[in-house]
Amino acid sequence: MSTKQSGQNQITEGVIWKQILLFFFPIMLGTLFQQLYNTADAIVVGRFVGKEALACVGGSSGQIINLVVGFFVGLSSGATVIIARYFGARNKKDLNATLHTAAALSIVGSVIITVLGLILTPFMLRLMHTPENVMAGSASYLRIYFGGIVFVFIYNVGSAILRAVGDSKRPLYYLIVCCFINIFLDVLLVVGLDLGVEGAAIATLIAQAVSAILVVRALMQPGDMYLLEAKSIRFHKFLLKSIITIGLPAGIQSVMYNISNIIIQTSLNNLGTDTMAAYTAFGKMDAIYWMISGAFSIAITTFVGQNYGAGKYSRMKRSVFVCLFMDFIASILVSALFLLFGSYIFRMFTQDPEVIKVGMKIIQVIAPSYVLFIFIEILSSALRGIGDVLIPMIMTCGGVCLLRIFWIFAVVPHIPGIQSILMSYPISWALTAVLFIIYYFIRQKKFYRSLPSEEN
Repeated sequence: MSTKQSGQNQITEGVIWKQILLFFFPIMLGTLFQQLYNTADAIVVGRFVGKEALACVGGSSGQIINLVVGFFVGLSSGATVIIARYFGARNKKDLNATLHTAAALSIVGSVIITVLGLILTPFMLRLMHTPENVMAGSASYLRIYFGGIVFVFIYNVGSAILRAVGDSKRPLYYLIVCCFINIFLDVLLVVGLDLGVEGAAIATLIAQAVSAILVVRALMQPGDMYLLEAKSIRFHKFLLKSIITIGLPAGIQSVMYNISNIIIQTSLNNLGTDTMAAYTAFGKMDAIYWMISGAFSIAITTFVGQNYGAGKYSRMKRSVFVCLFMDFIASILVSALFLLFGSYIFRMFTQDPEVIKVGMKIIQVIAPSYVLFIFIEILSSALRGIGDVLIPMIMTCGGVCLLRIFWIFAVVPHIPGIQSILMSYPISWALTAVLFIIYYFIRQKKFYRSLPSEEN
């Protein structure tokens, strides 16, 4: 499905707020259904197996998965920026060369990660001080996940490419189908066949395989500007270099985020199984905010990239402010939802009163701080759309990641407890948000001064 309607590319021609919303909602809903893969695992094993199993499918294993997948998705974002730019410029040849380079990167990358993941799983879990009572289950879940990570990479790269050319609907349709497959298989394998944590992992792997097959099928159907052909999948040296130049800082940034989260998870692991289970359940709730913010991030990167390629520079600027306002409203609403109804949502995962009590303490620290993160998410994504990735990476790694790590090692030992650990989030977000606001306005002035007058 193309963004072209009546001969026009709506991302570069349509009403900005309307087009952002039309692009945003399929991405947000798609992210919701993708998140439901893991949430279904958590709900089924938490309710039918126990809180130790809940900790296995989240906790340390969840942080490791986020670290690995986040790096590759960040790395491949270089391809989506370049493809959006070529699509806006109507450059079919280079767009398809980038598409096939990205496909080759996803295949080679998945092979490397599978081998390393299978070998290093026990080491990574021990490094995170994973409690012995959840070690075996976490290792089984991770190894099955790594065994099928090729499907995760192919789906994420393929769907990101579709979105880069303005098609945010088909990835949504595929995820809806696969989410229901995952839920059905969770019930069948975990409850019906009593396979426990391993059953949840197998269900997720099969569902992800289906989503990967569907997105590849979509890319192999002739489109307005693109066509994936198996025989053409290879690395184009210049485009691979461009993808890595733009994507590697985003990948490093994601790794630093997740390393800091792993350190926080390690600190929380020391507080016991109740805290691990509460943080795992909160992570599924927290994903509601991140799917909304992430959808706005993808939307603004695509809008900026396509309009940059089309030479619509003032439209780029307006879309950033519209997207910031929308994300601000969404953040306020999600924060209010969690603060008012958090205890009821926790009961979907567990009936354990101590776990719910700890979970509400987590919400009271994190939820009111979401509004701070919108400046980091939207401004960094807008800058990525024009290829400015190095300084944003440095600011994020320093302001969010390193400050968070410093807090855990320097402050928490003197003020121990879950609230002290979690305060690292709002403090690091606030500082980094200020840095991004200052840098964005300085960078914006320089960027627009360097451009010729826009042709309308």
